[in-house]
Amino acid sequence: MTKIALTDVTKSFGPKHVLRGISLEVGRGESMVVIGGSGTGKSVLLKCILGIIRADRGEILIDGKPQGRDRDAFLAQFGMLFQGGALFDSLSVWQNVAFRLMRGTGKRSKTEAREIAVEKLRRVGLSPDVADLFPAELSGGMQKRVGLARAIAAEPEIIFFDEPTTGLDPIMSGVINELIREIVVEMGATAMTITHDMSSVRAIADRVLMLHDGHVQWQGPVGEMESSGNAYLDQFLHGRAEGPIEAVR
Repeated sequence: MTKIALTDVTKSFGPKHVLRGISLEVGRGESMVVIGGSGTGKSVLLKCILGIIRADRGEILIDGKPQGRDRDAFLAQFGMLFQGGALFDSLSVWQNVAFRLMRGTGKRSKTEAREIAVEKLRRVGLSPDVADLFPAELSGGMQKRVGLARAIAAEPEIIFFDEPTTGLDPIMSGVINELIREIVVEMGATAMTITHDMSSVRAIADRVLMLHDGHVQWQGPVGEMESSGNAYLDQFLHGRAEGPIEAVR
């Protein structure tokens, strides 16, 4: 069953055409990874799905339905792991994780929210004594785990991951990739990930979609990337300067 469906979605900012007729489907419980160079529209795509940016044309459906008038109910379906962590410096770790739980519809008590936060921290490999620390007291890898715990705290149906391994060393990147994959499968969540990290693609993806110049240049199962025969994807996978993607000098 299709969870997210886009049909002919376009978005421009003045004369700059960012999305030029994007169509895709993400199945319920499926993990799709979106790749492509900087400025190819990956982040704009996610923001359009979330309704943060309004598409100029096209249709975006979640469970076969367009965005409703109730924004809170719509956004409650989503969890998000931001590229830089985006933790609140003035809040403790558990308060960061429980931020949504203590606000809006379905608001939890402080005690219950803390219990959930500690459990989610444990799920991402952080001990309860981390809960009362502040983000500045954590390493980059620990901050990323806290961000992941926050993304799953409200048991969302859809999780977006924006460059989940940026700034991490290869070992910690591998740990985060494994955690993401385990949690997505465990929760049965639908996932969309933006990344430049091909190790993340191979670890997280069921299917891959490549954007370039506002168009979908290739999409298919992760196992078919290497044999795709697509010049854009081949150049991107192997980091070649020569090919249809022009390097900015």
